[in-house]
Amino acid sequence: MAARAPSRTSSRRTKARGFRPFRFLLRLVAGFLLISLAWVLIYRFVPPPFTFTMAGDTLGGRSVDKDWMSLDRIDPDMARAVIAAEDSKFCSHHGFDVDAIAAAALRNASGGKVIRGGSTISQQTAKNAFLWQGGGYFRKALEAWFTVLIEAIWGKRRIMEVYLNIAETGIATYGANAGAQRYFKHDASRLSPVEASRIAAVLPLPKRRAGAAPTGYTRRYGNAILRRAGVVRREGLDACVR
Repeated sequence: MAARAPSRTSSRRTKARGFRPFRFLLRLVAGFLLISLAWVLIYRFVPPPFTFTMAGDTLGGRSVDKDWMSLDRIDPDMARAVIAAEDSKFCSHHGFDVDAIAAAALRNASGGKVIRGGSTISQQTAKNAFLWQGGGYFRKALEAWFTVLIEAIWGKRRIMEVYLNIAETGIATYGANAGAQRYFKHDASRLSPVEASRIAAVLPLPKRRAGAAPTGYTRRYGNAILRRAGVVRREGLDACVR
């Protein structure tokens, strides 16, 4: 007896089973895009209540110190200092500084103990608000996606406002306002240029540096930021956040 050819119905079922993993992946990607978009939209108007970095401090037994302050109230010298220290092209790029990324890649490829990054303030804000610390291509890809979203949805003033409120400024201390209270015993609304520069000098290594009475490299770096912040003011490199 001749074997019967597979029916059309069974062929369709086989094809449907073959497409299931693809459909699942498509739904997963679509779900992530929708959730991330909604998350960014919410943070456009609502201060991020907590971050993964803060959660790490809490799990480590530390009490998180943060005190949100609007950009309108934060002394303008603070924004100038972080632009001078972290991202002089903040107001002119669209989230990524290609020249800085290329320079960092060349520097890191040459070896040495100091590994330099090319992250902009926008990228750092995306990482701090939505992701975890550490490297890896997967995390970097997510960082790039969230950077695109906040540049498109938030704008520069909101990016700076969030950055100045959730960036780590000391051990379990987050934001310029909490940092100012920790180091100088007053809030961030009346920072002097020197104080703002010292807080900015802490940002790369907040668990190892202190803004009050800094010595050695931290003091020299703060003084360099102070000089560059003067350039930021004179050349209007902070125009997008004023």
